[in-house]
Amino acid sequence: MNTHSPNIHADRPVIRQLDDAAINRIAAGEVVERPASAVKELVENAIDAGARRITVEIADGGKTLIRVIDDGCGMTPEDLPLALSRHATSKIDGSDLLNIHTFGFRGEALPSLGAVGRLTVQSRADVAEACEVRVSGGVASAPRPCARDRGTTVTLADLFYATPARLKFLRTDRAESQAVGETLRRLAMAEPSVGFTLRDISGGGEGRVTFRADPVTGDLFDALRGRLGQVMGTEFTTNAVSVDATREGIRLSGLAGLPTYSRGSAVAQHLFVNGRPVKDRTLLGALRGAYQDFLSKDRHPAVALFVDCDPRAVDVNVHPAKSEVRFREPGVVRGLIVTALRHALAEAGHRASTTVAGATLGAMRPEPGPTATGAPRVYQMDRRPSPAARAASYAAQAPGFAEMETAWSARTVEPDPESVVETPEPETPPAALPLGAARGQVHENYILAQTADGLVIVDQHAAHERLVYEKLKRQMAERGVPAQALLIPEIVELSEGDAALILEAADDLARMGLTVEPFGGGAVAVRETPAILGEVNAEALLRDILDELADGGASTLVQDKVEAILSRVACHGSVRSGRRMHADEMNALLREMEATPHSGQCNHGRPTYVELKLSDIERLFGRT
Repeated sequence: MNTHSPNIHADRPVIRQLDDAAINRIAAGEVVERPASAVKELVENAIDAGARRITVEIADGGKTLIRVIDDGCGMTPEDLPLALSRHATSKIDGSDLLNIHTFGFRGEALPSLGAVGRLTVQSRADVAEACEVRVSGGVASAPRPCARDRGTTVTLADLFYATPARLKFLRTDRAESQAVGETLRRLAMAEPSVGFTLRDISGGGEGRVTFRADPVTGDLFDALRGRLGQVMGTEFTTNAVSVDATREGIRLSGLAGLPTYSRGSAVAQHLFVNGRPVKDRTLLGALRGAYQDFLSKDRHPAVALFVDCDPRAVDVNVHPAKSEVRFREPGVVRGLIVTALRHALAEAGHRASTTVAGATLGAMRPEPGPTATGAPRVYQMDRRPSPAARAASYAAQAPGFAEMETAWSARTVEPDPESVVETPEPETPPAALPLGAARGQVHENYILAQTADGLVIVDQHAAHERLVYEKLKRQMAERGVPAQALLIPEIVELSEGDAALILEAADDLARMGLTVEPFGGGAVAVRETPAILGEVNAEALLRDILDELADGGASTLVQDKVEAILSRVACHGSVRSGRRMHADEMNALLREMEATPHSGQCNHGRPTYVELKLSDIERLFGRT
């Protein structure tokens, strides 16, 4: 029995030309997905206009009102109507679609917003009078005078009123407000010299400020660090290392969080290309590759990285929202990110994040405050003694022994110079070193060391495991990965495209001990495998490598497997928990940690030591 297909009609379909209103609504669906998309487009226009201060006001998550106020260059009465027509822009002249130096370049933002909402644009340039234009359902009114200073104010009311079906797909007001805030924060990171303010005016009135970032002055890194401190918090900037590297005309800069300052999700990963916030698979894959040796699979680094390159080397026109990019040389960008991040983390040495100490102090819970009667607990040292009790205390502590009253009781005897053995003082006292001097061992697992201003607690097994692991990696880098030749090469049948992909990466795989050669057609021959991996299923290994190559353009699977073996070897070859260590051994471990990169965390990303400042310890005992 033949079934009727809904796509097959008895009558020949007629081709029709859509009207302008339908065209605009369809185009708006690609540009304006939610209120945060509208805020992004309007704020980017304000930045392109040279604004120094930008204020965003929203109501009901941006569903009923979005207003963006800037002090940019503004527009004249002649330019304003043209700016509201589709594909009209001042950003490019159309001759070169790759040489783009601005956020906007399509001329679609304002017409799209006017097609799905009630849009009002007020603007004034230096040499002209202020005027406004209103757009409702894609129909624009004639310009008319208005009152405002230099700059532009764009008000979007009743978003998606012209397409009510799209309102049903929006989330709650709270969720949409959070999305708007996150969009504005990302744009603020890339423009430290611009001030941003987000105000929620739901319910009327002046509303409340939910985000504010004042302009930051100074050189590149000072301004960037100051702005990131405003947006991501000073805790991030305190526990991050600076990144600045250049390769083949591509520059990578920004801040990268220490491995011990990791997150449970990827919400703190901010990537920018030529100042534009993006979410690119190549960049995210390179970020994972840079941290894969320092974090477990369920932890994610916190970073704010900026890639700057020639606009012709990157295509930003591959996505309507401009959130994805395509690099001309993705391998160079990936290699730059991995190398620069690993170098920056290595320079951090044994440093661990300050949040480790905070978590430790938080785990030390104080006694319950109120007593059974409900009154707050008062410690003896906080009680104010009576005058009689104070006098009795002084009397009890006063010198009252008979021998102390004699003249000879206070005499001093000079030591014999010949009986004194002088011990040479070390150039740097151990307590003055970063990890201090070992003072003892607790439960045959934790080393207690005293520093100049606090206390360090070291997990001896985790610390030594990292030291052994780094030593094994250095030896592997110097001598290479030993390869085991197969008695009979294993032939793996692949498609011609997959075989070409594998053979392109053959040189990189050979450095890790995996030798692959063409075998005709789509087949490849595996002649050698890394000896440290033992018996290997070559076909399964190659297909896993292909998945990585297709996903991120590069594969570190073999290196990950080799380093996983080295990590297990380091675990079994390190100082075990329960072993009693002498003072010399403990101090030697501390000195080696200070000289070894990445020793602040073990092979699984956990901290190897906790540092408590003297002020923290005093606070635990109520001495402050």
